[in-house]
Amino acid sequence: MGISCDLFCRVVDNLGDAGVCWRLARQLAVEFGWQVRLWIDDPAPLAALAPDRAGVAVAVHRWQGEFPDVEAAQVVIEAFACELPPRHVERMAAQPRPPVWINLEYLSAEDWVPGCHGQPSPHPTLPLPKHFFFPGFVAGTGGLIRERDADFGQRGIGSALAISMFCYDNPALPALLDVWAGGGEPVVCRVTDGLPRKQVSRWLGTGFEPGETARRGALELTALPFVPQPDYDRLLGACDLNFVRGEDSFVRAQWARRPFVWQAYSQADGAHWPKIDAFLAVYSSGLSPGRRAATADFFRAWNGRGDVAAAWLAFRAALPDLAGHAQPWAAEIASHGNLAENLVRFCLGRL
Repeated sequence: MGISCDLFCRVVDNLGDAGVCWRLARQLAVEFGWQVRLWIDDPAPLAALAPDRAGVAVAVHRWQGEFPDVEAAQVVIEAFACELPPRHVERMAAQPRPPVWINLEYLSAEDWVPGCHGQPSPHPTLPLPKHFFFPGFVAGTGGLIRERDADFGQRGIGSALAISMFCYDNPALPALLDVWAGGGEPVVCRVTDGLPRKQVSRWLGTGFEPGETARRGALELTALPFVPQPDYDRLLGACDLNFVRGEDSFVRAQWARRPFVWQAYSQADGAHWPKIDAFLAVYSSGLSPGRRAATADFFRAWNGRGDVAAAWLAFRAALPDLAGHAQPWAAEIASHGNLAENLVRFCLGRL
């Protein structure tokens, strides 16, 4: 019998929380034989993200209302600082052998992360420490989620620049579409369902339903249906450039070994800007100064600081170098181990 694990998730951010938690739960079950219960306040997104869950030893439970009187697992993970039911925390502390309690934090490349990773936080009243576990890009962090059976496919050869578009509602998108439509290079953009498709529909001034294709000048747009995680991974691998957002697609784009542009989740106090700048610093350190500047300028413009149309030309010229950079960058982040195996090692040392 494998290690038992309770993974708690609240869906608060455009399905990203559910996506990350399902990938982790699945990997712990499939690769390490853990018996995982996923407690999620809204299981509905899993029907779209992971419709084929047969044979995966993850029991999905709705986490709403009064929490059931169940014995805690050997490892308890609260994802993204979701607050556990107080009565369940009391049960955890009362067990003859209390569980290893993990606070799985958000991903960041900021330089303070390695110093905080793995550190305990004592409970104010109970003899039950909670350990912070930070995903990350460098040694001394928890690494990034990547399954052994991850499949990113292979890019087909075509004359047009193949792009995938997955973003939050982004004021910079219309100007970028204008540049692509008015340019001399054929561009094929596959637009994911949800906010990106709706924003492209507004730019077109007409309906743009899943399965439809529209053309404006040099730009061809295809509206994709909502796709499960494995299909999205293969989409990333099939494109020359991927626009991604948040955390889950951001990580997958790096494993796909393709150039990408990241839109961070915007925070009112500007707290996302240190995250953007910290990532650019580690990611682009192997590039020439000119390519490094072009990448930073375009990332920042895409996130609202700068003119995305003006920044596109230099970024487009940098794409061949970024494509060459993608392989060693993926090898670099893989060298620190993946999130699940690092988490398993951390927990086994404390059970």
